[in-house]
Amino acid sequence: MSPPRGRIEVMHGVNLDQLGRRDPQIYGALTLVELERRIEQEAGRLDLEASFFHTNHEGEFVERLHSLRGQADGVLLNPGAWTHYSWAIRDALEIATLPAVEVHLSDVRNREPWRRVSVIAELCFATVSGRGADGYADALLLLRERLEEGAS
Repeated sequence: MSPPRGRIEVMHGVNLDQLGRRDPQIYGALTLVELERRIEQEAGRLDLEASFFHTNHEGEFVERLHSLRGQADGVLLNPGAWTHYSWAIRDALEIATLPAVEVHLSDVRNREPWRRVSVIAELCFATVSGRGADGYADALLLLRERLEEGAS
């Protein structure tokens, strides 16, 4: 019997542990712990099981992506600034071969030009940007729909 589909790895990258301290007008007032609680509650409502990972070390982020095969059915990731230049994370995401949604709290399309570049976007079937904490709920719903499509 195959394991239930709906295990979502939520990955937070560099500086996301500074939420609540970092400019709240851009990133909101929630701490990472509070954000993860909200994500976990929303995942439960969608009959998904969320697990969380955060690091400020790029190599650890890469290694976690490498370890996801067989451990997760989809990945929701906010690599932070690594989004814009980490080809190592892009390659690791490609190796993971999981449905992925890129999420950003701020609207990166309307910020500095360098933030508009995403080296992972082509490997993600969707990007949610500029919706604050609510963007994670949107991303979970998108992942659930993709997993349901794959199961039928």
